[in-house]
Amino acid sequence: MDNDTDNHPAGSPASRPNEPGHAPGHDPAADDHAMVLGAGLAGLLAARVLATKFARVTLVERDELPQTGPAFRPGVPQSRHVHVLWSRGLELMEQMLPGITGKLVAAGAAVLESPRDFLWLSPAGWFDAVPGAEVLLAGREVIDWTVRQEVLRDGRIRVRAGSPATGLVAGADGRSVTGVRLRDGEPLAARLVVDATGRTSKTPDWLAALGHEVPEASRCDSRLAYSSRYFETPKDPGRRWRGVYVQGRPDSPRGGVLVPLDGDRWLVTLLGYGSAHAPPTKDEEFLDFARTLRSPALYDAIRDAKPLSSATGFRGTANEWRHYERMERWPAGFIVLGDASCRFNPVYGHGMTVAALAADALAAAIRDLGPAEIPGAARRLQRRTAAAAEVAWQIATSEDQRYPETEGPPPDRAARILQKYMSRVMVGANADPGISAPFFGVLSLSAPPNTLLSPGTVVRVLSKWRLPTDPETTAYPSHHGPPGA
Repeated sequence: MDNDTDNHPAGSPASRPNEPGHAPGHDPAADDHAMVLGAGLAGLLAARVLATKFARVTLVERDELPQTGPAFRPGVPQSRHVHVLWSRGLELMEQMLPGITGKLVAAGAAVLESPRDFLWLSPAGWFDAVPGAEVLLAGREVIDWTVRQEVLRDGRIRVRAGSPATGLVAGADGRSVTGVRLRDGEPLAARLVVDATGRTSKTPDWLAALGHEVPEASRCDSRLAYSSRYFETPKDPGRRWRGVYVQGRPDSPRGGVLVPLDGDRWLVTLLGYGSAHAPPTKDEEFLDFARTLRSPALYDAIRDAKPLSSATGFRGTANEWRHYERMERWPAGFIVLGDASCRFNPVYGHGMTVAALAADALAAAIRDLGPAEIPGAARRLQRRTAAAAEVAWQIATSEDQRYPETEGPPPDRAARILQKYMSRVMVGANADPGISAPFFGVLSLSAPPNTLLSPGTVVRVLSKWRLPTDPETTAYPSHHGPPGA
């Protein structure tokens, strides 16, 4: 039975309100208060949505947040690597925060057309100038800072920084969450608590302490590794591209991406699948690795560029889904969003867009509810927001399963058939606008996957059956040569 709240057996740990972690009584101050743990993108967008229903929303963040402008913080360790916000995510953020696109661009972000503004080498060859999807490119620090400033323009939303949460507070009924405890032991009461603390989320332990089971988890790890550096953008009047993307594939599991940033900078992220292909974090080895990619295009672009930073590595790239939406018992007044619930291999660029999709799903689910009704709907909200991750999960895991060192369940027969079909889609998308448009619609999470199975698209895809799916790679596409050519 799909109830929004669940009854707990008498005598179960969650039914004993006098144990540590349980509030002895109701706090009237919490009646119109929501709390979001984590002030990253998922938490910021959730706070924006909840402020349409609650008089007060508190963002509880473990890091001290920068006060004077964009800056790195430990809670977002992946921020020094390339970030992509696909068109669907940007569209939803614009709906939640009107004018945010212009403010991001003013802060140095670039809105580009993908693949037209790139030299993009797919597993099946170079993309022509075919229709695709818009992408916003910016440093993660710039994105978070700009979005945070806009969210905090709403006077109902406040930040409590430098205050890590250490546990949940359960209601006297033993079936609800009524707040959190901070590191100093101080409890904060709220009618609704949202965990958006990302990959370091402690929710499994917190729920176990209140008598709940550990959620099932799905994991698929292609052992992708990153290494990134900033460069000064070299002057080149003949350059007709804005970014470079050289994808890897199972027979050549190394790749790299170059994107423009504010301040006439490039951010270059090298990547490799499996331990033998992890890119180096030693500066003197960075260019040597770039030279080993399937095309020399990225190496040629940066070989004479002035480095502005040392190389920085990142290894936490596994796909992992904690299935809170499947749990039989779920406390009222609590939901989990973003990477705290489901995280993806970042190479597909879906994390920020899924955060926007989850916030949009949350907004739709509470549209007709009052603040007093929202806590009791928590189980339904968890399922609705978790569904926002399904397509991105399917894309990431299906592609990662192609690599032999991937840890996790191997693809079943249906997945293998889908992989073969998608290889054909990629061949067609490189040059056929009738295939590239739906392909990028799905990749940008703007269109459902069955878009690629429409009769017209299937016919076009199958018409390319003679073309190889893993052809020999030319150094450059026909429409662009090396620097100075």
